[in-house]
Amino acid sequence: MTLHWLAALLIVGGFTLGLSMVDLPISRQKLQWYAWHKWIGITVFLLACARLGWRARYRAPPPVEMPAWQQRSATISHRLLYALMLVIPVSGWLYSSATGVQVVYLGWVPLPDLVPKHKELAVVLRAVHVTLNFTLLALVCVHTAAALKHHYVDRDSVLTRMLPGSRNP
Repeated sequence: MTLHWLAALLIVGGFTLGLSMVDLPISRQKLQWYAWHKWIGITVFLLACARLGWRARYRAPPPVEMPAWQQRSATISHRLLYALMLVIPVSGWLYSSATGVQVVYLGWVPLPDLVPKHKELAVVLRAVHVTLNFTLLALVCVHTAAALKHHYVDRDSVLTRMLPGSRNP
């Protein structure tokens, strides 16, 4: 549950920062915001790995009773969320590499460039990164709407068992 909410906060923060930073004029602030955006992305990647490791070690609680199509939809959406939490940071890292700007995690850990500097490739990778982020935004909105629907319409425990302080079965 903690990993879920920490990832959610970082994703919202990273997305908001990403939207805010692109139109800033070149300045110390813009460079710092880019660094923070990258740090958030790498942290989301690491959290997704941790969540997958946790899930491999500990079984998920049994699903709330719901129609089979909703269960399938939930499974698919969760898999897509995990995939995007892994792929989006890598796409950003690839984009940074292609622009010739090294990623330095938390200002201390320099990450190797994944591709050589390449202007045309950078244009493509930027478009991929942006598209994947807006795909994640749409999926997060659907995920949130589904949780609210379960809470307010179905009146089941799907949302409440993910809230801090709740006790999972």
